[in-house]
Amino acid sequence: MKKFTILPFILLLQVVAVQSQSSSLSDEEIITHLKSLLYVAEKNIDEEALNILDKNWEEGMIAPLVEIQRFGSSVKQSYKINDLLRKKTKQEHYGFFEWMGWLWDTKPDIKPYYFEFKAIVHQHIDDRFPKYFKGRSQQASIRLEEVVWGGVKQDGIPPLRNPKLLNASEADYLADSDIVFGAYINGVAKAYPKRILAWHEMFIDTFGDDLICGVYCTLCGTVIAYDTEHNGTTYNLGTSGFLYRSNKLMYDASTQSLWNTIEGKPVLGPLFDKGIELDVLPIVTTTWGEWKATHPNTKVLSLDTGYKRDYGEGVAYQSYFETDDLMFPVPKSNHSLPNKAEVLIVRTPDYEKDPLAISIKYLKKKKWYRGSIGSTRFIVIADKTGAARVYDSSSIKFNSYKKGILMDNQNQEWNIAHDKLTSPDGTVLERLPSHNMFWFAWYNTYPKTRLAK
Repeated sequence: MKKFTILPFILLLQVVAVQSQSSSLSDEEIITHLKSLLYVAEKNIDEEALNILDKNWEEGMIAPLVEIQRFGSSVKQSYKINDLLRKKTKQEHYGFFEWMGWLWDTKPDIKPYYFEFKAIVHQHIDDRFPKYFKGRSQQASIRLEEVVWGGVKQDGIPPLRNPKLLNASEADYLADSDIVFGAYINGVAKAYPKRILAWHEMFIDTFGDDLICGVYCTLCGTVIAYDTEHNGTTYNLGTSGFLYRSNKLMYDASTQSLWNTIEGKPVLGPLFDKGIELDVLPIVTTTWGEWKATHPNTKVLSLDTGYKRDYGEGVAYQSYFETDDLMFPVPKSNHSLPNKAEVLIVRTPDYEKDPLAISIKYLKKKKWYRGSIGSTRFIVIADKTGAARVYDSSSIKFNSYKKGILMDNQNQEWNIAHDKLTSPDGTVLERLPSHNMFWFAWYNTYPKTRLAK
């Protein structure tokens, strides 16, 4: 980020300094002092600003000062800001990430000027970023300090829009063991190899008459397929460049609202309270060999994406996937499973009220699971790779699943298809949407979740 010398602030700081001796600061004055800590290079100006903030301290200053720890002018200045934060909070922390952890635990007051300041902080990274925050202090369902820049510009990780596809027989670049994300929607099967999607983190593609957005959060290990149409409006989604609890936030082009990737709904901006939640569609994490065996007519991504990337298996995010360490901090931790252990998430209508995660390791071993979320009863069928499909079991009671044969308590064998279960008498049980996810990411969204392992 560029460091700017802002001479016009000097006179203003002197005037405000006199006013501050006898009165509290206005939001505009607080923003002026915070800005000076970001960009000013003149000697002692930062000390003057910090002294004024010290004398007129309020809790709302904490979050923007922590943000400056990441984007400030110098290490020396960071120490000065850190000293002020320690003095006012009585906490012994240092640096952006340590203070962020404390912020998440204590949840100090957030003032409207933080939204304006956050727009200023990020405008020199991408001139589209201020739209996410400016004037939106009353348009948020998540806490602003948890919205963290992920290190790229808007769509800096470029989505694949209407990508080129190959027939399965043409995809000679893929090994049977390569991981793919498979979607079967409206009778159309398509596979999106992890080795490609990890470089793009989103695809926008058609399945019949539906325009589907598959959003891949590499940090939280999930691909979720959303129908981009809701109540007659189609949303043009992209990658915002920001994270929430180490989970990417999407944006929509028309309003620049930020969207929660896990829940498929706006959380910051003019759409946040409009009751919008995109429909989720089934997607499965499996191997190319398993997917093409069950879907021989599948289409699959071409290496000709229009971008120059090393699409070798395991190249993208290699160091991240090799350890259990996280790239960005999160508020909570739970050691019931490793951070990056994969869990299956079943998206029934009541999944937010009665959240459930099912260990993929458990499914690889047991091959099936019977459960319920709210009023929805379901059955999970998994293959040897752990690739799992979920079906609404309704009032049917299943007794066993052995060697690929599913039997109910009436001793009937059910036919298992990718989109439904069918009994000998023609009863059909529909498939439910589900997706894989890293344990830490699900737990940080729903800490009261049940866990089957």
